[in-house]
Amino acid sequence: MDVSTVRDQGWAGLRNGVLLRAAVAAGFEVLITRDRALPYQQNLRKIGIAVLALIRARNRIEDLRMLVSQVRSILPLLRPGDAYEIAPLPGDAICDREMPQVLETGTVSSFT
Repeated sequence: MDVSTVRDQGWAGLRNGVLLRAAVAAGFEVLITRDRALPYQQNLRKIGIAVLALIRARNRIEDLRMLVSQVRSILPLLRPGDAYEIAPLPGDAICDREMPQVLETGTVSSFT
C-alpha cells in the first residue's frame, strides 16, 4: 500500500473534481478526506475513485492514529464510486472529550 499526502503530490491548490481526477490519473484508488460533502458533490463512479471521510476527528496525528485500524479494515473493501465514513468508536479517547467547532476543507491523505 502506497500512501501520499495531497501536499506531497503538489496538489495543494486542487479541489473537488480536479483533485479526484488528478489522483486517478496518478494511480490512486482511494482518497481519504475530512470533507464529508465531497462524495455528494462528485460522481465518484464516473471519476473512478473511492472516498473515505474521517469524521469527528481533528487533523492531528494523535486523533488520526486512533482511526488507523478502521481505515486498514475498510480499504480493501472500497471500490471506485464508493463513499464511506469512519468516526472514532465509543470509548476512544477522542470520543470522550469536547470537540471544537472546526471549519476545514481539503484532504488528509490519499492511498493507492
